[in-house]
Formats: sequence, structure tokens, C-alpha cells
Amino acid sequence: MLIVHTADVHIGVENYGFPDPLTRTSTRLNDFLSSFDEVVNYSIDNNADLVLMCGDAYKSRNPSQTHQREFAKRIAEITKHNIPVFLLAGNHDSPNIRVQATALDIFNTLDAPYVNIGAELKTHLIETKSGPIQIIALPWIRKGDFITSQDTKGLSNTQINKEIQKTITDIIKSEIENLNPEIPAILAGHISIDSAKTSSEKSMMLGKDYILLKSSITSNKLDYVALGHIHKHQILNDNPKIVYPGSLERVDFGEEKDVKGFCSIVLDPNQESGNREQEFNFIPVAARRFITIRSKIKNSDTSPTETVISQIKNHDISDCIVQVIIEIPASKINDLNENKIRESLKEAHFIAAINKNIIEETRIRLDKPLSET
Repeated sequence: MLIVHTADVHIGVENYGFPDPLTRTSTRLNDFLSSFDEVVNYSIDNNADLVLMCGDAYKSRNPSQTHQREFAKRIAEITKHNIPVFLLAGNHDSPNIRVQATALDIFNTLDAPYVNIGAELKTHLIETKSGPIQIIALPWIRKGDFITSQDTKGLSNTQINKEIQKTITDIIKSEIENLNPEIPAILAGHISIDSAKTSSEKSMMLGKDYILLKSSITSNKLDYVALGHIHKHQILNDNPKIVYPGSLERVDFGEEKDVKGFCSIVLDPNQESGNREQEFNFIPVAARRFITIRSKIKNSDTSPTETVISQIKNHDISDCIVQVIIEIPASKINDLNENKIRESLKEAHFIAAINKNIIEETRIRLDKPLSET
């Protein structure tokens, strides 16, 4: 049973782009769709049994008609080959008010074949070419879904998060206990786990959002735990595998050094629960590169512009999104020719910024009295 796992597609992110002269849409939209196409093509070419999308299909909970069309077109291409798709609701897909629809609910309304939506915490049983599979859906949970303003009266944000953590953990435990051990089982979650790292290597313990402990989703009754929400690919546990595939495209320079891609997992339904994983692979995609170029100008530098350009030539900037950070003494700022620097960056896809960090120089006061000895 081949399962393809992706997350955080974020169709609609258009920063660091410009209108494509042919499509009249943002070049960044083309980037995100191109990376998503790699997931679609891999799933079809390898005759996948299931495609898991663990949240944040869109950048916004109110995607434009163009974004919805392009996403639906690719989902339809997958399901046309009799491959079920499981779409988990992420924070970017979900409304602030519970009664409103998620950005994914249209697929249920249209009764789209082979498309399953995980918009609430419960277990789904999905039929695939290789037999049934159980999926515990853990979508992005709004705080108001599990705790009322009356319950939170007088509580700190930390205390509120702990209450939510306990409530969600108890429900997950109940869902896991009710799994059929004869059928492969996966937990699909769009959530922050305590041991996860962001692209800047900061612990997820920081921040105001509630988190779950890794222990709450670790069980030998699960064959795989597919996560989304954190953009950095990482494996948090080995048995069962607990995996963030990461986003398919870089969103900002904090993700500059991240390898982007998706995951493929092979399960053997004939094995016992906890021993079904046969193969796991991370499949890189050709995501748009981000590059930061740093240049430090000295007081003695007589050609600061050429120094910066020389630094730029040391990098392959073709078709990448680039930012240049120049550390320069205040006395040299007027010697810097930004137009020439921009000209040297013409092979880049987009110049995000040319930032000049000015170093204030320390001057010796000639009128300062000498110390007495």
C-alpha cells in the first residue's frame, strides 16, 4: 500500500513574485503549482493507493476563484486515476467561526468521488486499491471548539493551552483505542508537536498556540503519523514514524536552507499492527531557491560597489529569489552604487531586498583632556 504524504501547499502565496506575461498570474503561484504538480505526477506514475494532504492547501481561508480552480484541477487529476485523496483542514483553510465552511468543504458539497475531508477530530475508514485504511483526522483545532469563554475565565494563556492539550489528547487516546488492529491505521494531524523545530531551529515550545506532546500521538496501534503545519521536513519518531514533510515551496528567507519535498510510505496490510511500514522515502521537489548574499565593506575599501558585485559573482543566482545584506561604514555609503548592484543581479528571478546596515564609526575626541598621572 503506497501512501503519498504532503502538507502546506499554500496556494496563493505570492510574495517575491511578479505578474507572468503569459498567464497574467503571479510567478510565485506558478512556483507553488509546479511543485504541487510533482506530487500529483509522482502519485499517478507510481499508482499510489492514497494521497494525504495534511492541511493548508491554501494561503487564505478565502481563496480566490483562480486558486480554487487550480487546486481542484489537480485533485481531479489524481482521483481520475482512482486514487483517494484525504484533505485535512489546516489553520489557513479553516474559518474563525465554527459554523462557517472551510475552504475544502466544497468537495463534500459536490460529492466529489475519491475525495475525503478531515474537518473534525474523528476516524475515517477509506477504501483503497490495496484494501481499507483507517485515518484519525486531527485538523487544526480552534480554541473555541473545545473550551468556552466561561471555562477560561481567570486563566492565563498557558493554562488555557494546557486545558486544550489535555482535552485533545484524551480524544486522540479514545480514537486510537477504538482502532481495528486488523486494518492499517494512520493519524493525520495539522498541529504543533512539542519536539518539532521551525526553519530557524527554534523549539515549538515558543509562541502562544497550544501544542501537543509527542507522546500523545505515539502508539504501536498506529502505522504512520502524517503531520502538517511546520514547514521544515523532520522525522520526530521512528516507530511509528512521526513525520512533517515540510512545505513544498519556500515561503520566506527563514526557509532558505530547507530541502523541500514530500514523503512516500509503503505499508504491508498483511503484517501486524505496528510492523506494517516497509519503506519510507523523502522525495525532493524543484522548489524555487532563496539566496542571501552578505558583504562587509571596510573603511579602507576604495571600491565598495565592486566589492559587493564580487561577492554576488561567487553565487549562482540564476532564477532564484535573492536578498543582499551589506554592512558598510557611514563614511562609505555615498560610494555605493545601488543601480550597478541591481544590474549585477539581473539573472535572479526576483530581488527581494538590498539592505544596507550602516556601521556608525567611533571618532576620537581631540578636545578630550589627558588623564592625570
